[in-house]
Amino acid sequence: MNPREILTEMFEAAIAAAQPALCVPPHLPQPPEGRLIVIGAGKASAAMAKAAEDNWKGELSGLVVTRHGYNIPCKRIEIVEAAHPVPDGNGFKAAQRMMSLVRNLTEKDMVLCLFSGGGSALLPLPIEGLTLEDKQRVNESLLKSGAAISEINCVRRHLSAIKGGRLAAACWPAKVVNLLISDVPGDNAMDIASGPTVADTTTCADTLTLLDAYKIPLPAAVIKKLKDGTAESIKPGDPRISNVTTKIIATPQMALEKAAAVAEKNGITAYILSDHLEGEARSLGKRQAFLTRQTVRRMLPMMKPRVLLSGGETTVTVQGTGHGGRNVEFLLSLGVTLDEKTGVYALAGDTDGVDGTEEIAGGFLAPDSLTRARALGIDPVACLNNNDAHSFFKRLGDSIITGPTFTNVNDFRAILVLGRP
Repeated sequence: MNPREILTEMFEAAIAAAQPALCVPPHLPQPPEGRLIVIGAGKASAAMAKAAEDNWKGELSGLVVTRHGYNIPCKRIEIVEAAHPVPDGNGFKAAQRMMSLVRNLTEKDMVLCLFSGGGSALLPLPIEGLTLEDKQRVNESLLKSGAAISEINCVRRHLSAIKGGRLAAACWPAKVVNLLISDVPGDNAMDIASGPTVADTTTCADTLTLLDAYKIPLPAAVIKKLKDGTAESIKPGDPRISNVTTKIIATPQMALEKAAAVAEKNGITAYILSDHLEGEARSLGKRQAFLTRQTVRRMLPMMKPRVLLSGGETTVTVQGTGHGGRNVEFLLSLGVTLDEKTGVYALAGDTDGVDGTEEIAGGFLAPDSLTRARALGIDPVACLNNNDAHSFFKRLGDSIITGPTFTNVNDFRAILVLGRP
């Protein structure tokens, strides 16, 4: 048994489970009487558009925004590449065009909306009084603050002229069909790409509370809009979203189940702990290290190997100057806490192929990783404290690099226990 090969196979199975070519076609709607307009945003959106186009019999046109490097060319749907995680002018212009594209439709028309993780940054259309530069600063501050993704998306929805159901309202009276690939804990549709085409249950008051808690400054004019409610998003029951239907076509749980099937095929007992774990990455690493130790202690000789699987989206409160993403920070924290527990291997990565801001999906941890690091003069604890886990795994040759995966069902974590030492 090669632990790295098995863990890698499990990670690849998780990614494959959420490929748009597999999960989009079964959910395509019946053709409308009028036009079909396809719109979307996210790291999987170009692949979703390609799957829709390849399996649609009639006429269609549209516009989709994806991350740089995630473009899959289509013949009838325009694909725009923009920056992620900090938005840029490409995304801003595409969001403006998208709003124009869906206006003046009729009740006979249909808008097919293809959204996945990453869509929030790719559709930066600020509310009046806020500039793109303001949005960029807010986004960067939130990403470094340690805020949960649901909190970040609450702020994004209320500072946007397209998110929080506003795009769906612009489509009225056309029928809107949402096909979503979930990258958020709990699979809440309003958090996927910050919910451009679904109702928002959070409020301006919630946003003000979060801005204050994380000390995010905003122009006075925007604060006024939040306080007087004029920046409020589209709420449940609004007649402009009465024609909206939503299907979540791929989830983190589906991905974990495919990974578990790979484990079982290889004689490994799989336990899915949760598909929606949140919190600080290093704290979760510690907690799962304690759980791993307990698993090792309770294993009897000759017992089958076990793997502990989990998904969700952790956060990192950036205090250092390193290049670590949340998955590698989790992994390094796990390793430091285990401190070379014999027989434990682990892999953690982002299913979109990008952990943090690095073009690296994640990393691989072996029982001797800390020993090898120290032999190279690398201090694991110092790397962790500097938020520099990517550098740690790079120097060991244990980074996991997938390239663009064209999907996104969030974090993947697998801890493989081969047996008692």
